[in-house]
Formats: sequence, C-alpha cells, structure tokens
Amino acid sequence: MAKIYFIDVTNRDAVQASRIILAKLQKTMVNLYLAEIGVHQSEFAFPYVKHERNYIQANLELKELGAMGNLVLEGWCRAIVDDVAVALPTGVKDLNISISTSDQMIIHKFRGKLNREKVIQEMAEAATYAKKGGVSTLGVNAEDASRTDMGYLIEFAQAAKEAGADRIRYCDTLGYDNPMSIYERVKALAERVKLPIELHCHNDLGMAVANSIAGAKGAIDAGFDAYINTSVNGVGERAGQADLLSCILALKFARDMESYQIADPIDLRVANRLAKYVSRAFNIPIPINQPGVGANVFAHEAGIHADGALKDRRNYELFDFEIMGLDEEEPAPPVRAITTGEFGGLAGVRHVYDTIGITFDNDEEAQRILELVQLANAHTQLPLTPDELRFIRNYPEQARNIITITP
Repeated sequence: MAKIYFIDVTNRDAVQASRIILAKLQKTMVNLYLAEIGVHQSEFAFPYVKHERNYIQANLELKELGAMGNLVLEGWCRAIVDDVAVALPTGVKDLNISISTSDQMIIHKFRGKLNREKVIQEMAEAATYAKKGGVSTLGVNAEDASRTDMGYLIEFAQAAKEAGADRIRYCDTLGYDNPMSIYERVKALAERVKLPIELHCHNDLGMAVANSIAGAKGAIDAGFDAYINTSVNGVGERAGQADLLSCILALKFARDMESYQIADPIDLRVANRLAKYVSRAFNIPIPINQPGVGANVFAHEAGIHADGALKDRRNYELFDFEIMGLDEEEPAPPVRAITTGEFGGLAGVRHVYDTIGITFDNDEEAQRILELVQLANAHTQLPLTPDELRFIRNYPEQARNIITITP
C-alpha cells in the first residue's frame, strides 16, 4: 500500500529566504533533531556551493557513524549539468534537481534562453548525468507546477522518468493551488506518469498545510507514495511553507485520514524541542497559536471551555500535550549563572559540562573541548544549548569541520 513520507527542507528552502539564516552547526543540529523525530529525509545542503563543503562532509560522516539514524541527507541544485557535476564529488548520493516549468516563468524568467522543449532537454541531461554519476535517489522538481499547463507538466514528468527520476516534485511555488485543485492535479499526474509525487507547498494564501495533505491524498489515491515537503515551524520564503508538525498532526488526527499511513517512524515527543531549537536559532518566536507547540494550544479561559476541559480534556483538545514532550519540565535557571562561550575558560567549561552530566578525563581533553566551544560560540553568536554542547563533546572532529568555513 502506498504511504506518506516527510522530506524536511528547513536547511535548504528556509535558509534561502530573505532575512533568515542558520550557522552550519545549527543546520547540523536540525538534522540531528529531524533524525530523532523520525522523518525520512532532510534536504540538507547546496552541494554546488563552496561554503557548504565542510558542513556536507561532516554531516555525511555523522551519518556513517550512526548519529543520524535512518535520516536520508539529500542535496538540492539546479537542473543543469554544471551544477550536478560540482555536486557529485561531495559524496551526496541523494539529489533533487529543479527547473521552472510554467509559461509564466519560461517566458518572463528565462526570457528567451529556454522554451518548453529546452526546459525538458536541460532537465533530462542533468538527470541522466546525475544517475550515471551514482546518485541513488533522484527527485526532479517542476518549479511553479501549480501554474504549469497540465499537458506540458505530464510531458515534463514523463521525460524526467525516462531520464532516471525516482520522484517528481510538484511545486506550488506561490501557494496558488487550493486543496481541491491540487488533489485533482497530483492524482492525474501520478496516474499518467506512474511515479511517486513530492508536494512542495508554499503558504502565500495560508493553505500550505491543507494543500500538502490534499496533494498527498491525490498521489496515494492514484496508488503511489507521497512525499510531503515541510519546514520546522513553517518558516520559509515569503509567507513560509507547510509546517512539519501541522502536517503530522493533520495526518494523525484529522477526519477520515485513517487510511493514509505515515511511513516514517514519527516520535512526536521530540516536536517541542525541535520547534524551540529552530525558533531560537532563527530568532523567530513561536506564535502563541502555533499548532501543537504554541503557548495557547492547551490553554482554556472562557467559562464553558474551562469547564469542559476540566471534565474531559477531549471536549476541547483533539490530542494530548504529553505526546509532544510538553510535559517535560524545564529546570528553572539558577540565581548564579556560569556560562561558557567564545571567551570562556577551563573552569567554566568544566562546570557547564558537569551540569549536563559530562565530565572530562583530564585537562588536555577539557582544553580541546573548550577550544571547540569557543569557536562554536563565535560561529553561532548565541550561547550554546545543552544539546549543542553534547554534540561537540561526542563528535569533536566533525564539530571542528562544521564550524570551519574554508574560503
């Protein structure tokens, strides 16, 4: 039976949005959290970009060491041979390549450089090159698919399949679709091309989550797997894109979703930590009404609501807060705070690590970790979290590589 998988694109689509950035260490932590929550794949890097190289190598090493479980680390590049040629030597074995398919973009973005036939030719050459170069799974992205003529979209997808594509990414790049239209279009696409479909939905009209779920249903109803693209907290270009947690909750608790199965071994207890980490790293507060983890999601004040919730939580709560780790108490900060960072010292780093249950065998080891902590703090320009400190202690060589940007 066809199933639904998640491909999170926080480390690719979200970080390329205006005014939004993550340090390489923070991108690595997002991958570790995504692995812990159980999603299938992270679109983790731009393998044709030079400053991503050390980060890519270190994350692939972490994957080999078992630090990221079954998480697939997938790169993204344009659907041109030159990009793929630069990407392959990085060791990335899973790749998505992207090109615009709507007449709007072919005419007004490419401006004569490409026409419909040339778009397919360029994509097919890149896809063939990637497969011959050893790419394991290849996704081919139709940018602006929602505004693409359906006949041409099918022709494009069929050519991608012939060139070796394992999936077609249907990009609702401007959030133009609605749940009814994307269901019908994706179902027709899957039926005609007979490939799994990725749903990449933006939130310009506030329908990214609904469109992602409806599109996934269309692929499943056609008999093919669906891959929903998400970002943590819905952060992304312009108005953002489909929020990871909202999509998971919709599939688990919305009406008539019982026959649509999530293939990923999702552990929602990680959701709260993941959402808070990304909020902190992006410096974007979690809205009070954010599904699942917002401060008001399990808060009741109106008389009839409070009365009903006290009698039986299910009167006003579809799901329990405990399943998302919201019942885990956070220790209150002490009156005296000893921290460590860019200008910390040996005593401070020992104390901070002691508080999270980690000790050092000798001063030499502590000194090596202190140096990495100092560099990491300079790298992120934020106090390091306990999970970041643990990562540095457990994987010092990979941490050093990640925080080293080679020009």
